[in-house]
Amino acid sequence: MSLKHAVLAALLEGESSGYDLAKIFDVSVANFWAATPQQLYRELDRLAENGLVAARVVQQERRPNKRLFRLTEEGRQELHAFTAADPRPTAIRDELMVQIQAVDEGDAEAVRNSVEKHLDRTRARLARFDRLRDHLLAGRDEALYLREAERIGPYLTLMRGRSFEQENLRWGEQVLAVLAARTGI
Repeated sequence: MSLKHAVLAALLEGESSGYDLAKIFDVSVANFWAATPQQLYRELDRLAENGLVAARVVQQERRPNKRLFRLTEEGRQELHAFTAADPRPTAIRDELMVQIQAVDEGDAEAVRNSVEKHLDRTRARLARFDRLRDHLLAGRDEALYLREAERIGPYLTLMRGRSFEQENLRWGEQVLAVLAARTGI
């Protein structure tokens, strides 16, 4: 997968400026695909050059003009081809896993601190995902939302992000318990 497809999928929500797209990424796409605002702007320019998105300039008073991007028919076709393809297997690349792998030869206290920081970030992401879930549901139960919502993709990816973070929390707490039992810290 490339950033290209993640941007095209985010633009399914509708026309968006680069700034708005960065906010969309931060609250919904970031649980499965991270990108900096600079990467998003570069990708939007490439997508426009390739005809996958169209941009229009909006004149603003007292602020710089902004460009709004929307999917073109070619962009929709590219996204359709991407969704029809077999996805590559997921590969985990995680520095914390390397620290855990080496804990027996390293500083267990430092590893414990890394795990605790990881758990703090995990809890913060879970809280953010829960707020987003509440916003998407808007008082409806999940079954009703999934039957009636115009788009369910953002909700389904949010639920995967929540599951991932819940498992991170469970695993991290288990690691801390094992470290405490073995090292007394």
